[in-house]
Amino acid sequence: MIQVPRGTQDILPSESYKWQFVEKKLFEIAKNYNYDEIRTPMFEATELFVRAVGGSTDIVNKEMYTFQDKGDRSLTLRPEGTAPVVRSYIENKMQHNVEQPVKLFYLAPMFRYERKQKGRYRQFVQFGVEAIGVEDPLIDVEMLSMLMHIYQSFGLKNLKLVINSIGDIDSRTQYNKALVEHFSPRIDEFCQDCQTRIDSNPMRILDCKKDRDHELVKSAPRIYDYLNDESKEYFERVKSKLDDLGIKYEVDYNLVRGLDYYTHTAFELMSDSEGFGAITTLCGGGRYNGLLEMMDGPDKTGIGFALSIERLLLALEAEGIEIPEEKGIDLYICTMNDEARDTAGTLLHKLRSRGISADMDYENRKLKAQMKDADRKNASFTIVLGEDELSRKSADLKEMATGEAQKLSFEEIINTLEEL
Repeated sequence: MIQVPRGTQDILPSESYKWQFVEKKLFEIAKNYNYDEIRTPMFEATELFVRAVGGSTDIVNKEMYTFQDKGDRSLTLRPEGTAPVVRSYIENKMQHNVEQPVKLFYLAPMFRYERKQKGRYRQFVQFGVEAIGVEDPLIDVEMLSMLMHIYQSFGLKNLKLVINSIGDIDSRTQYNKALVEHFSPRIDEFCQDCQTRIDSNPMRILDCKKDRDHELVKSAPRIYDYLNDESKEYFERVKSKLDDLGIKYEVDYNLVRGLDYYTHTAFELMSDSEGFGAITTLCGGGRYNGLLEMMDGPDKTGIGFALSIERLLLALEAEGIEIPEEKGIDLYICTMNDEARDTAGTLLHKLRSRGISADMDYENRKLKAQMKDADRKNASFTIVLGEDELSRKSADLKEMATGEAQKLSFEEIINTLEEL
């Protein structure tokens, strides 16, 4: 039997209403912050992710789904959302838009070939936001405020916001030199990936999942000590404004994020709920100065974050927060004979065209079984069509919650339900 591919999942109707609820709220919050939706292709040129995400990252080296198309072009299913959005910003010359920054959000499936874990899949759905075109601590704070707003709007309380500054390019250069000096004498004690990163991106050693408890990681130089005055001032303004807004946070000087394009503010949001799992990160993001130029774009900067819908749902489950199920259908039509079934089909067409949700029995079951089906579908009203109802062209519209019924013509039933 052919089964769902490893690392993917079917979202069945018993669960899909939760996704719809979450997605609707995310769209509403994004619009409240004046972010507009962008939709990019599911696959891009492989070079986009190699250049933007970074050749030293696990995403590029281990996790991308890459293939050659019939034109012998190397394409990759998108593993993350920032690079495609930035590519679109550059290609469509959005730097010339009157309003800057350009505020964009997306909700789309991403693909990474990684080991399946609780709340992590090889195909997962990511909601992300990007503000491109302006460098200002207030934009960074807006991002963090929006991030907290999203999770708190669902009722989540066991949250921990962790922030850091990676500094500008000059600060990072000096810090990387210090890390090379710190790790090089004992780099052979680290995993093979870290031994490679010492030359390509030593900051990512601090982000290694295998060697995170190594004593040299714990005693590594703090990046804050290598920030130049401009970078320190930028970070202090971000923290000050967060304090003004009452947004609680912790500073973690080892937080560098997993992508090469981050500069200045970097952040992660974590869940402190019991039973959430070993991987506590809910969301992450940061500022990316220089990314657009790296992709042959204009001298513009941006900031963004992305969250996994799967892990958001997992956090809600961990805190015992239930998502309300949508109401059932407006009307269920029970039928007593074949002629009634034909009439019911015509009525359904008229009802649905007027915006009324309605259904009927298609298995020719007995009336009692049809009424049970109406209950399962949580119908607000029912009507029964038999010989008498067909001859009169009317039926008793029964309200299921109260049991009250009123005799109405077929057209009156439609008009009544439309008004309700």
